[in-house]
Amino acid sequence: MNRDVLTEVRGQIGFITLNRPKQLNALNDQLMNELGEALKAFDADEKIGCMIITGSEKAFAAGADIGAMAKYSFADVYKGDYIGRNWEQIRSIRKPVIAAVSGFALGGGCETILSTDFRLADTTARIGLPETKLGIMPGFGGTVRLPRLIGADDALEWITTGKDYRADDALKVGAIDAVVAPAALQ
Repeated sequence: MNRDVLTEVRGQIGFITLNRPKQLNALNDQLMNELGEALKAFDADEKIGCMIITGSEKAFAAGADIGAMAKYSFADVYKGDYIGRNWEQIRSIRKPVIAAVSGFALGGGCETILSTDFRLADTTARIGLPETKLGIMPGFGGTVRLPRLIGADDALEWITTGKDYRADDALKVGAIDAVVAPAALQ
């Protein structure tokens, strides 16, 4: 069985790796459910002090899986709380949750990192909320969490332009906490 999330323990750190490389770690219900389960398991483990969520070198998560979403109506997504229920689960974890971002963290990927306590990005990271380019608004907390993190003016620019930002630009406005060399996230 393919797992969309891989877990590993190194010392007191629980590593969670998003594992849908062909889809650039696009978020779907299975991946988000597995992410929530992994976080809860590490949170309950007394030997674990914090968790790090990461993706691949190419993409932390390139957004929500639009192909999977195409078959859902608005009512289906709303009633089933499609992938959104797990962002609140990230926020409910008592131990620190760190996002380690390489490559793309766009749309739902950006909203996932906004749900974490700390955000590290390497110099290859591209972070943003491109939903407006599709004629929609960010739907899983981006319009709430981003302004709280970087302020209303900068968040409005991010949300309305749909641009993606390099790690150093995201650091300047406070969307991430540190920029590191790619090898530092391994």
